[in-house]
Amino acid sequence: MIHHRLRRRLAGLVPLLVVAALLGGCIAPDTRWTVPTAGRPLPKASVQPSATSSGVPIAPADWKPCPEAYKAVFPSPPQNVTFSCATVKVPQDWEHPKDSGTFDVALVRGRSTTQRDRVGSLFINPGGPGASGFDYGVYRSVYLPAEVLRRFDVIGFDPRGVGRSSPVKCFSNADLDANFGIDPDPVSDEQFQQSVTLARKLAQSCGTKYGDALRYYSTEQTARDMDALRAAVGESQLTYLGYSYGTLLGAVYAQLFPKNVRALVLDGAVDPTLSTQDSAEKQAAGFELAFNNFATWCRANATSCPIGPDARAVVTKAIADSRTAPVAGKGGRKATAGWVFTAVVSSLYSESSWRELAQAMQDLRSGNADGLFKLADSYAERDPSGNYTNMFDANAAVGCADSDDTPTVEQARALQSQWRQKYPLFGGSLALNLICAQWPGKRDPYPAGAATGSAPIVVIGTLGDPATPYEQAPALAKMLGVGTLVTWKGEGHTAYPKTGCIIDAVNRYLIDLRVPGANLTCDK
Repeated sequence: MIHHRLRRRLAGLVPLLVVAALLGGCIAPDTRWTVPTAGRPLPKASVQPSATSSGVPIAPADWKPCPEAYKAVFPSPPQNVTFSCATVKVPQDWEHPKDSGTFDVALVRGRSTTQRDRVGSLFINPGGPGASGFDYGVYRSVYLPAEVLRRFDVIGFDPRGVGRSSPVKCFSNADLDANFGIDPDPVSDEQFQQSVTLARKLAQSCGTKYGDALRYYSTEQTARDMDALRAAVGESQLTYLGYSYGTLLGAVYAQLFPKNVRALVLDGAVDPTLSTQDSAEKQAAGFELAFNNFATWCRANATSCPIGPDARAVVTKAIADSRTAPVAGKGGRKATAGWVFTAVVSSLYSESSWRELAQAMQDLRSGNADGLFKLADSYAERDPSGNYTNMFDANAAVGCADSDDTPTVEQARALQSQWRQKYPLFGGSLALNLICAQWPGKRDPYPAGAATGSAPIVVIGTLGDPATPYEQAPALAKMLGVGTLVTWKGEGHTAYPKTGCIIDAVNRYLIDLRVPGANLTCDK
């Protein structure tokens, strides 16, 4: 099985009252672990460095074997893949590269022992922002179609501020526990002020530690890092697979470096032209749709859904009851309304998690919160000892640096009551991006326009996607000007490699640069 940090249905990184979500950015869900087939090793490919487009000298990646890289993802070494690791130094501020310090960006390269007819390097980003692309690169070095793994090195990297790459860390475990446990939709003024106060504490902790450097964690800075990484691994053009927030990162790259695009697959698309408020509202609508689909499944599958036939009533009651009488879990940990809500959010990223959600809600009714905490902790990246990764620290740093139009605290309070009426389970919470509303750092918004001069880019949207609702996919394809839309009539967040039609279209594009036909639609 997969390490708990990759078992997320994860993170539209919904702003659980105080943690920032960037434009519905999220992380690609996991796939069940299997052992790849055997094969014979090939000699290592030679890599020649190529020039950066910025003119800043970047040293070639100095790859070292790192067979232990699997340990953060798999319980035992996967077969027929070798791992190498490198660290590339990039300027903290690409606008003033000589005057700023540097960040270390950690890379991992997975290479199949069956590799032949190598095309090049396939860069991977799982989204977030804040998710470990290093770990995801390890994962995808096993879990991509064999045809792709035979032709590409898979390159995962932790973006600046994330995981192994000069990580930003300013939230304590106690404050994150408070954040996830607090009421997701506070009604009274007293409860709302508690949320505002906690958000201010979190924002100020980052400001105190990092000061003006907070603006360096923006998406545009990371996109410029990607071009340095491309050069460091010796590729003249970028081949890239980005999920969710990773689609925004890819879109910004294409605008900045259109001539350096070989092939970009943007799956679970984010529309960069949306305001922060409009993006949050679309995400609220997306989660309501996903929950309605879950509830419909419950009515039709009574043997698999013990809380049916009215799943919405059961979940609504569970959140309400947890406000006054939370069930105690192991060690006395209380399953408060915030933890119940987090578990629900976590389960809606993949249809395969619906059964788990239904059972967790049934167990909660019986006084057992174990299943609920398992779902919630997977989303929050909280381990059994109560320690968190830096995913949500980085998520806030990137999301708040990118946003210069976040609603104020007062505006969020007004939106909360309006959205609660339209989106009963998710609207009130998604209106409250309270940490960015009180963020101390300067902002650095990303560009939102055409990728003029770029090669064709494939943009994928899923009709039942809760975190990046489908309508953002055609909008992104149109904005880029070179985007080709592919639609999957499926459930959950992201599409590749889940179904044959999508797999075939993406494989041919990545390997042969064969662009899918206009408006290709793949059935469920």
